Amino acid sequence: MAPTIFLLSLSLLFASSCQGHIDDDQTPLDYVRFPYQAVYPGDNDVTANSIFSGITTFAKLPWVQCLTKDKTEAFDIAFIGAPFDTGTSYRPGARFGPAGIRAGSRRLTLYGGYNVPLEVNPFLSGLKVVDCGDIPVTPYDNKYAIEQIERGHKELLHRPTFSALGNDSVTGRPLLPISVDGKHHPRVITLGGDHTIVLPLLRSIYSAYGPISVIHFDSHLDTWKPSVFGGAPSSQAAINHGTYFYWASQEGLIKNGSSIHGAIRTTLSGPADYVNDDQSGFQRIEAREIDTIGTDGIIKKIRETVGDRPVYLSIDIDSIDPAFAPATGTPETGGWSTRELRTILRGLDGLHIVSADIVEVAPAYDTNAELTTMAAADVLFEVLSVMAKTPLGKVSD
Repeated sequence: MAPTIFLLSLSLLFASSCQGHIDDDQTPLDYVRFPYQAVYPGDNDVTANSIFSGITTFAKLPWVQCLTKDKTEAFDIAFIGAPFDTGTSYRPGARFGPAGIRAGSRRLTLYGGYNVPLEVNPFLSGLKVVDCGDIPVTPYDNKYAIEQIERGHKELLHRPTFSALGNDSVTGRPLLPISVDGKHHPRVITLGGDHTIVLPLLRSIYSAYGPISVIHFDSHLDTWKPSVFGGAPSSQAAINHGTYFYWASQEGLIKNGSSIHGAIRTTLSGPADYVNDDQSGFQRIEAREIDTIGTDGIIKKIRETVGDRPVYLSIDIDSIDPAFAPATGTPETGGWSTRELRTILRGLDGLHIVSADIVEVAPAYDTNAELTTMAAADVLFEVLSVMAKTPLGKVSD
């Protein structure tokens, strides 16, 4: 009997101590902020705890159901997923890319989100940045899936912006939209998905900006003719992750002569592939050029090519060497490091990047340390920072 009384007394003492801890030290639930707001350590506010709470959005951004009926909420930059991977030629799995990239982005606002090299916090820049979830994409019909992606992206692209363009920071004169329809459009960052998704995305971009200059980071050209890549046994198979730029060029979606590839290191069917690439409107930077001209030389070539035109930015995760980002459908050795790509992206500061994507992240092939999904999230952090610093406007005459 005595041991029982002792154990009961011990339990009551423990419960009493726990109750005191809850009353005195615990943060009330209603104090935790949803969606997570970027804060800095040392200011007696919530920091790390909330990155594990709520829905896993990109960098814990507010989740907005942008594509539901009658949903017209305005924003300045939106993240949207396109879980499509039935245009791949080697390893599938990029349909899980959007979820993986979001998981890899959890820590981006852990210490506040201030980008030291670019001297900006894109989460506190005054722009409204949201995560719209994923576009509903069928896994059964490529033709219909491509239409779904175009419609979903176009719906977001043609929403009104939350923030006005304002005035030029140098001259103080009003800024005018750079779109062909004269409207100020929000920017959309798409999480792929395999690279096939860029064809419907460029079709959407064309509706607002006309033929667009493209900066394309990839180990592959992706301008192959369907007869060369895949054999094109059907009109549906002819559109895949190696031919979408060919079709975009044929449809007049790309501004000829002012687009450029970076990190190219693929094998070819022959020299004619480069001739076809030239005809598709692209210049090229080989991955190995970083050994001779460095990141500064690569940045210089990109900026000279696109000038001050509106630009679409497409990033295949396989532009990064598989030592740093192994989880992708068609890996190629000899690529850039994560640090080199991030440096090059920072060098795009000041360009008018109207929208962007990152594609070919296939989390099933990642390491236990989630190297690829974290690399993809960090790359997008640089893209978001560049966007936050540069309004999509031109100085009025």
